[in-house]
Amino acid sequence: MTEVAAPSRRANKRGIATRESMIKSAITALATGDPGAVSGNRIARDIGATWGVVKYQFGDIDGLWAAVLRYTAEQRGDLPANVKPGGTLEERVTGLVEAMYVGLRSPESLAIETLRAALPRERTELERDFPLTAAELASWKPRWDNACERAFADLGVDPVRIRQMAALIPAAMRGITSERTLGTYGDLDDARDGLVNAIIAYLDSQ
Repeated sequence: MTEVAAPSRRANKRGIATRESMIKSAITALATGDPGAVSGNRIARDIGATWGVVKYQFGDIDGLWAAVLRYTAEQRGDLPANVKPGGTLEERVTGLVEAMYVGLRSPESLAIETLRAALPRERTELERDFPLTAAELASWKPRWDNACERAFADLGVDPVRIRQMAALIPAAMRGITSERTLGTYGDLDDARDGLVNAIIAYLDSQ
């Protein structure tokens, strides 16, 4: 995918503050889960600005969504803070799962889910129509994979299994979160604990 640069604007304190305020307003609107929030005009109205002001700051709607995703990634960081070096295998896996269990309920995560649901599903269509947004989304996986590799580097775990774990945890935790949102008779704490135990057993059985 060709990397596309966002329009450059001269940075100043007022401009940076305005830009961040717009991003936070967009996150607040998206976090409601309302599909109508995925609209540049809606975001502009919510912050009391015109679409022209938003366009000046971000170039277009693609630039706005890319900035929203980049901001949430910067707030999240590469690896949850509770995954501390020197912990046991069980402590590290539990830390990853617990952090995502909590994090997926945050306004930022809810905003991301709303935005992703409105974007094209096909990768080629997404990259064609929203190149900046697609580039930001594409950058998340290698950063997450590298963070997971670093988190377990001193334990001598098979790197293939680490990579598979890194792919499994976000998908599995989104499934558990979806069940919690939709309502279920199942015990989601059991599901979470079972996932942790299964990953620990898999990583430890080399």
